Amino acid sequence: MSVPVDRSSPAVVLLSGGLDSATCLALACRDHDAVHALSFRYGQRHRVELTAAADLAAAAGVEHVVIDIDLRAFGGSALTADVDVPKHASVDDLDDRGIPVTYVPARNTIFLSFALALAEVRAASTIYLGVNALDYSGYPDCRPEFVEAFQLLADRATRAGVEHRGPGHAVTIATPLLDLTKAEIVRLGADLGVDHARTTSCYDPIERDGGWAACGRCDSCLLRRKGFADAGLVDPIAYADAGRP
Repeated sequence: MSVPVDRSSPAVVLLSGGLDSATCLALACRDHDAVHALSFRYGQRHRVELTAAADLAAAAGVEHVVIDIDLRAFGGSALTADVDVPKHASVDDLDDRGIPVTYVPARNTIFLSFALALAEVRAASTIYLGVNALDYSGYPDCRPEFVEAFQLLADRATRAGVEHRGPGHAVTIATPLLDLTKAEIVRLGADLGVDHARTTSCYDPIERDGGWAACGRCDSCLLRRKGFADAGLVDPIAYADAGRP
């Protein structure tokens, strides 16, 4: 979704600590004078992503708000319940798999609702959401139709939206990565100076030597690895299966 840039208006970035949200953070910092990062402690089984998000926000010098909610109360996902995270031999195994068990029910709807509230309070004109074309076919709340529907909600359900009289939206839901491949996102991040070593993508990280290593075989790891390989760049994070291709 193309967004007219107003440097003087703040932006809110949903920051998970992964490749996509880190790239959105870099885009927002490039295009806005004030940026507010928003992350969630939502009952996810592994908190390494929050450490990565805090590290990225600190490096960018932006406000970082962390909200506590507990989606374990609902379960229904391998990320919030006692359900095994699927592992695969290669990225080719991910085709035609339907909605994966790593989908967290209504997560983006919930996160965007909080982001919309923060945007109103901070007088932000833009919320950055790092969904992309490789994700929306699997996750229903990463599709263009979802973004369009939430944009309509933002226009109707907020004071800023109701009182807005100018062109466009009072608060725009920006998805600058929507039509990009993982390789294009990796290249864009590199061009923007994203420190990919600070990011994490793994759904099932493994504690090792006082730190964490990505499993290398979950959906997210496989897509990340393919993205770096297709971009011709070296992925700087540690993988538990580093000896395997």
